[in-house]
Amino acid sequence: MSQETQIEINVLTSLSQISETEWDRCACPEALGRPPIDPFTTHRFLKALEDSQSVGSGTGWTPHYLQAKLGDDTIGVAPLYGKSHSQGEYIFDHNFAQAFENSGGHYYPKLQMAVPHTPATGRRLLVRPEHQEVAQSALVQAAVQLAAENELSSLHVTFCTAEEAEAGAQMGLMPRRSQQFHWINNGYKTFDDFLADLSSRKRKNIRKERAQAQSFGGQIEVLTGDEIEPHHWDAFWVFYQDTGARKWGTPYLTRQFFGEAHAHLRQDMLLVLAKRDGRYIAGALNFIGQNTLFGRYWGCTQDFPCLHFELCYYQAIDFAIAQGMQRVEAGAQGAHKLARGYLPVATHSLHWFGDAGFSQAVARYLEAEREAVDDEINVLTSYGPFKTLTVEEQQ
Repeated sequence: MSQETQIEINVLTSLSQISETEWDRCACPEALGRPPIDPFTTHRFLKALEDSQSVGSGTGWTPHYLQAKLGDDTIGVAPLYGKSHSQGEYIFDHNFAQAFENSGGHYYPKLQMAVPHTPATGRRLLVRPEHQEVAQSALVQAAVQLAAENELSSLHVTFCTAEEAEAGAQMGLMPRRSQQFHWINNGYKTFDDFLADLSSRKRKNIRKERAQAQSFGGQIEVLTGDEIEPHHWDAFWVFYQDTGARKWGTPYLTRQFFGEAHAHLRQDMLLVLAKRDGRYIAGALNFIGQNTLFGRYWGCTQDFPCLHFELCYYQAIDFAIAQGMQRVEAGAQGAHKLARGYLPVATHSLHWFGDAGFSQAVARYLEAEREAVDDEINVLTSYGPFKTLTVEEQQ
């Protein structure tokens, strides 16, 4: 009997059914005494979503976490959710849903292997390194079987790593490519080192924007860990509500999430706040990974020129350089990030559809889309802010 046939799969409806140690041994085995590569698949982050009712009943995100066990040993886990809509995913499948419904099917519910409300690349097949191949295969087979047995339209694994996308494609899932804007640290020691790599015009523009932002008439506070206090979340909740109402109609995260974050996630967070006349008027929230800073949320109650760019992008770069981090992920969309030193990079997802004919049609679409995304990345990169070296300078 092979090792794979001995693997037992459990479907958990709450992270209370598995210990933090057991989950994190799979989710972030690299985090012994250090931050995880990213905090979003840790037990503490996913449980904060659950305990704050940002996922669960009434949210359209119903937990069905997978646990792969070999004997008494957990060798893999996965954040899996039943979805009754496509909100909070950031890999857009509304065209799939419309086509499926138009052909007489029911697109929802579907299964989503993802971190809710979080367009950040990271591992989705959370397996112990010594069991990687067999545990990944078991988790994918279990997710597909769960979808098929319950006659669900589809399974989607979103913002997975490039390595997972390749492995998933070999297991029969369909790979999809999208793009985001990331800032890459090319060994910079200071912000001026970064600016020196830009064309003269872009360099001057960024200096002008930073000067404009700093003239808003107040102070900028950069807080992390125990520097963050409960009243900071009172202010940030107002900013988050304003942005959420404008972008999504209803904010995805509840107020309770920020209370859970204060209790359990402060060390994973960087909060950048602008204060004027004794009141906070704008803020940006980032999450801290081992080598990456993840920009997540922004909002304001007063609008000042370039303050958004300063709090979200330039302060993030300052922090990343000071901490020796390799990149800043600035979240979903936003071509305006290009002029501020954030370059287009590919992001990955995997998809499965139970209907064979529909699956074939999607496969053709995704093949053409991948080519279009690659072309877009090449074109956007050519319009980037970095200066072009002459032949003599390259030598």
